[in-house]
Amino acid sequence: MTQEQIKNAVAKFEALITEQSERSDRIKAQGDFVDYDKLDKIVVGVCGGDGIGPMITKESARVLEYMLKDEVESGRIEFKVIDGLTIENRIKVNKAIPDDVLEELKSCHVILKGPTTTPQAGDGVPNIESANVAMRKALDLFANVRPVKIPEEGIDWTFFRENTEGAYAVGSKGINVTDDLALDFVVTTTEGSQRIAKLAYEFARKNKKERVSIINKANVIKTTDGKFLNLCKDIGKDYPEIITDEWYIDITTAKLIDPKRRKDFKVFVLPNLYGDIITDEAAEFQGGVGTAGSANIGKKYAMFEAIHGSAPRMVKEGRAIYADPCSMLRATVMLLSHIGRQEKADLLEKALDICMFENPKGLKITGREDGCTCEEFGDYVMNTVKTLI
Repeated sequence: MTQEQIKNAVAKFEALITEQSERSDRIKAQGDFVDYDKLDKIVVGVCGGDGIGPMITKESARVLEYMLKDEVESGRIEFKVIDGLTIENRIKVNKAIPDDVLEELKSCHVILKGPTTTPQAGDGVPNIESANVAMRKALDLFANVRPVKIPEEGIDWTFFRENTEGAYAVGSKGINVTDDLALDFVVTTTEGSQRIAKLAYEFARKNKKERVSIINKANVIKTTDGKFLNLCKDIGKDYPEIITDEWYIDITTAKLIDPKRRKDFKVFVLPNLYGDIITDEAAEFQGGVGTAGSANIGKKYAMFEAIHGSAPRMVKEGRAIYADPCSMLRATVMLLSHIGRQEKADLLEKALDICMFENPKGLKITGREDGCTCEEFGDYVMNTVKTLI
């Protein structure tokens, strides 16, 4: 390794430190969460993404518009379709989110977003950043909230994954120091850790959850994971009625499959990478990632999405019309709850439970011709809502 290579790496690292320090200052300067009840109009962006994204997002938006029909007709709620987040368009401009698309997203209060494809190194196309990661950073969607609930097995979990820091904060800005040495970075800030912890504990208090578990690997990743752990524990002191415990990420993944121990978990707060991995594991208990929705919450914006990918193979094989919209519909439940339409959220959730689990009509999604189409399942859900009103 030459001195010139070291100097170049240090210069890049210095730029990253400056960038992240400025981001930390911006977090400190933020105000309170938006109050949807005080808005004259709530603008809901519908951004299909790519692959099967447009199909399942369109269906979820159709169900959402049905649930909010009266407020749409009165002008209280407006839907805005946002195209342009396809992989082809993003590669064309060589950006994770094209500038015009980002401006449209910023004109909305909440966003219903379909999956997006992220190129991998070696794909032969520009290795642009994940659109999800870019959107979370651009809109400061710091909390990724994912519920998993299976009453008959005693599972009632809600995951609060920090969304803008950790190993993903500068994931596309690692440094190839030499051909033999590459470095990536983990970012943990005081403000970022405190606000995700507060959101998790506030949720636990509001929903009468008796335990918050802080997931980490502070025995090995001592500086950043240690900081996250200690800050979360300090926040927990303000909630004496809630039990705070801490778990290493590796043993947590094991204990989630322990029928006795897993019932003890209620609310999890965890760094970005661990949250990404463990919520996919948790979704398997509920029937797979196709059954789980996700909320991305910030103080000014919120985005709701499926937790699975864009399934380009389904599109290539002509099976997109059979894509499962359940994950997007679960995200729609969370959107309704977030904007204060809790009764409608509960109604849609109950209808989904009937259609997905009880399934009195025997209509099922298989992803192929032997199952129903995405649109047919959407009709099934809406017809079920009608019977519950």
